[in-house]
Amino acid sequence: MDEILKLLVDDARTTPAQLAILTGRPEADVRAAIAGYEHDGTIVKYRAVLNPEKTGEANGLVRAWIEVSITPQRGQGFDAIAARIYQFKEVQSCYLLSGGYDLLLLVECGSLREVGAFVAEKLAAQENVTRTATHFLLKVYKEHGDVLQPAETMPRLPISM
Repeated sequence: MDEILKLLVDDARTTPAQLAILTGRPEADVRAAIAGYEHDGTIVKYRAVLNPEKTGEANGLVRAWIEVSITPQRGQGFDAIAARIYQFKEVQSCYLLSGGYDLLLLVECGSLREVGAFVAEKLAAQENVTRTATHFLLKVYKEHGDVLQPAETMPRLPISM
């Protein structure tokens, strides 16, 4: 991966001038590289990583990971089914996996009932979906490489003899 991309993944707020200094490349070249990556779809979006505990989102949003088994379509494999599924507004992320399940979805809804309704009425109703397993997110410690909930350290007690 290009060094500019690595630096932007680490901190998307890094300016082209800072990237030029860090990479030893002229700023004009850095700007051109970024524009090229944006144009060809390598850079899809810039995003802030937020701690839901700090923003209050954790109090009204239910996040669930849903494993989905599907029967692939002849000639299209998993792609057409995945595209149908990831179009639902509840689906935030969709991944093709190896192993016991085929797709892994990250779903966000306003309540447990809404997650259940999504699974029962939308997801399981898809003709090629054969099985699902839902896991509710309880707490986020680390996301996208960023620690959101630092481990609490207990002060060491003095030892006396």
